[in-house]
Amino acid sequence: MKLGNDVLRGLGALVLVSAAGAASAEDWPDLPLGVKNGIAARIDDRLIVGLGSAGQDLYALDLSDRAGGWQALAAFGGPAPSQPAAAVSGGALYVFSGSGNATPDAASPIVFDTVSRYDPDADRWQTLDTAAPAGLLGASAVTLEDGRIAIFGGYNKQLFDTYLADVTAIDQEADPEGWDAVVDAYMGMKPEDYDWNDLVLVFDPATESWGDLGADPSLPNTGSAVVETAPGTFLIVNGEIKPGLRTDEVKSVTIDGDEASWTRIAALPAPEGSEVQEGLAGAYAGLVDDAVIVAGGANFQGARANADAGNWYAHDGLSKHWASEVFALRDGEWSQIGTLPEGLAYGAAFAVDDGLLIVGGEDKDKAARDDVFLLKPEDGGLTIVD
Repeated sequence: MKLGNDVLRGLGALVLVSAAGAASAEDWPDLPLGVKNGIAARIDDRLIVGLGSAGQDLYALDLSDRAGGWQALAAFGGPAPSQPAAAVSGGALYVFSGSGNATPDAASPIVFDTVSRYDPDADRWQTLDTAAPAGLLGASAVTLEDGRIAIFGGYNKQLFDTYLADVTAIDQEADPEGWDAVVDAYMGMKPEDYDWNDLVLVFDPATESWGDLGADPSLPNTGSAVVETAPGTFLIVNGEIKPGLRTDEVKSVTIDGDEASWTRIAALPAPEGSEVQEGLAGAYAGLVDDAVIVAGGANFQGARANADAGNWYAHDGLSKHWASEVFALRDGEWSQIGTLPEGLAYGAAFAVDDGLLIVGGEDKDKAARDDVFLLKPEDGGLTIVD
């Protein structure tokens, strides 16, 4: 059984798209299929996306041969993970956790604790003999200068596994009251009660061992956009603080050896014409010409007001909103520099020459898109190049 909207009721996720096909050297080739909840990584000049709703499939685009399109890589060696964390170290790709069915006939999904490595030279996957110390569903992974991988956020595996088992065991049509009771109890908790991972976990690929750099001083996030703004310094933009409830908070963490220091940055502003920034999950982001670009993302309009009023099932009865705004952070100040052609979220973003490459994502119809296009910030505005 796949994680569905009925089960999750607003759970934020990362969404990606993968593709293949011919293109001219000037074009950005679209992808052969839509992918939600997968990974995005860059190894040298190759952009890699896949997993999530693509199952075990992954694809790579060689920036030096864009006309060659997206090429299939070796299939993932294990149950397909949705919303895993991923990072590259030492030329290899590491994939952490995510969620899915452990076996094809599993009664309910679980949060995986697995760690897998992809060797691009051998085009081969390996499951490592180590387990993630926390549920890293929806977490964000970054590579440090010494090759270690730092990971922010993630779910409480035991709590979420129990919820998924309980809710999938109930026939919603036959027992709507029982189903609602389970969902309401889980979704109605305060953010602190979810016990999400607040530690900066550190994985050392050289020893395949784990450590941590202490706790995030504010609420942990999942589905955040994370951008490296300087060597060892990372901007964490928004994300969920509980299922269905985002934050407009932006924070910066600098990692120096075994020390992590945190700074609060100006919050993401409200979109033009609105008084409230609900916060974004699954936004696209990257560093382009010393400016942090944040685009798209998804939220529930009105959820923050409900939470402020003490209604912790904050997105109950609200429709999901896919944002189209594009923001830029320059010299410590945010501005809205344009909009996407339409609201999109949960896609891959890569900083490339001239701009931020947007790869796939989900639209307001909850369809995974195969679009690939470039956002070029210019003179305080925005140009979109297919």
